[in-house]
Amino acid sequence: MQIISLIAQKGGTGKTTLSLSLAVAAHQAGRTVAIIDLDPQASATNWADRREEGAPVAISAQASRLQSVIDTARKNGVDMLIIDTPPKSESASLAAARAADLILVPCRPQIYDLETIPATKEIINLAGDTPALVVLNAVPPQGRRHEESVQVIQNMGLPVASKYFVQRAAFGDAPNAGLTALEYDPDGKAASEIRELYRMVSHMLDTQVSEDKIKTAI
Repeated sequence: MQIISLIAQKGGTGKTTLSLSLAVAAHQAGRTVAIIDLDPQASATNWADRREEGAPVAISAQASRLQSVIDTARKNGVDMLIIDTPPKSESASLAAARAADLILVPCRPQIYDLETIPATKEIINLAGDTPALVVLNAVPPQGRRHEESVQVIQNMGLPVASKYFVQRAAFGDAPNAGLTALEYDPDGKAASEIRELYRMVSHMLDTQVSEDKIKTAI
């Protein structure tokens, strides 16, 4: 079973959007997927409650119960597990990071998000040698802000994915119906971005790349 954990100490970075998008992309690719929602706000779980299709499932859990939920998912044949974490929770983020095969750090290209990257990196370091990758979210459709942010993040010692989510209405509209942009507008640009990011992440996991190899693969 492959485990992806989404962590960021700043709220509103897009952890849930990224978690759900990757989960649906994996489901459409034929994988058995589950989302563990460690956030007390339960945004991912509420999304699943609104969803007409039964998969992927979302399970609300506490960080102290994470390993038990992971073991249950493995016994039930889940082959990809995505862990969505709350902001400003070192304990939940650290538990999720330690459980992961790959850590994704969503980040908007703005100073408030960038300032919290060092705190998130400390948690990643405490978790050990788990490969980690920053994914830019809500990138303005025009301008070079994301390019400047990439340089800032790399200077902090974390690699940045070449695939990112542009700020598009579909990402905000789709959850109202328990969907992701991949289903809400399957031929749209947001859906294309999800597919591209999923293919990249899936390739990393399938080839079990190390952090050093990630830097050359993005």
